[in-house]
Amino acid sequence: MKIKKGDKVKLLAGKDSEKTGKVLQVFPKEGRASVEGLNILIKHLRPQKRGEKGQRIEFPALVDVSNLILICPKCGKSSRVSYKTVKNEGDSKSKKFRTCKKCGETID
Repeated sequence: MKIKKGDKVKLLAGKDSEKTGKVLQVFPKEGRASVEGLNILIKHLRPQKRGEKGQRIEFPALVDVSNLILICPKCGKSSRVSYKTVKNEGDSKSKKFRTCKKCGETID
């Protein structure tokens, strides 16, 4: 998945389109993410005891990852993500890095 927890993203579609926020949680199997301050839903709770007031709880609902675009921390522009693999000289293992399509800098 090209978006990870802690990334700054921009919403492309929906009621909060063109707004930005930080990713709180990512659910890769579902292809969804929770973004801080975007797609806020309100849940109303009834009072549990006598004399107690009801509550309104606001929480960010899940957003489909296809509607999010990463904001590059280096150039500050919204861009697509590509992957670059680098082999270690001593080991046979290779490391995979995310890179910005616009400026070419590594994100991780």
